Amino acid sequence: MSSTATAERLPFTADEIDAGSFVLRPIRSSDAGLMTLYGADKRVAEMTVSIPHPLPPGASEAFIEGVLAHDSAERVWVLDATPFGGSELLGLVSLKMIGAKKSEIGYWVAPAFWNTGFASAAVSALVKANPLDNDTLFGSVFQDNPVSARVLTNAGFEYIGDAEAFSVARNAKVATWTYLKKLS
Repeated sequence: MSSTATAERLPFTADEIDAGSFVLRPIRSSDAGLMTLYGADKRVAEMTVSIPHPLPPGASEAFIEGVLAHDSAERVWVLDATPFGGSELLGLVSLKMIGAKKSEIGYWVAPAFWNTGFASAAVSALVKANPLDNDTLFGSVFQDNPVSARVLTNAGFEYIGDAEAFSVARNAKVATWTYLKKLS
């Protein structure tokens, strides 16, 4: 998950982002256990491009290590409800730099928290905070996951076209909808 981006090209603050009933906080090594628990769920893995199913031992730890590397082009936040008496990890939301001031947003929420508004609140809070000072965000979702499409449209993303992406868990190319949000 690392690239040639440097820390200077990828600004990042360790501050939490308020998302209402939870906070977005930077991922940390201690998140590996719950990430493994939720990421091993086939329903989660099959809605992402990168989570394999079955989840191999050490995959969550390797992902976190890569994201925390100084040359990583991706920043990941945990949806953490512990300040409000909830779960420590509801899901993840990320920004991956794909060009100058351009990032791709990604997110997943554990099945126990589906249809609760957590994904919409996380994406909206991250867009509003704009921690990487982006001027453009992209997002894509599998066409068999219209709920994730609504998360993006609820946050002001506009549909720009169809594409396809390879899903590691499905071991297949899957049709996607692509979205764009201008921030400046």
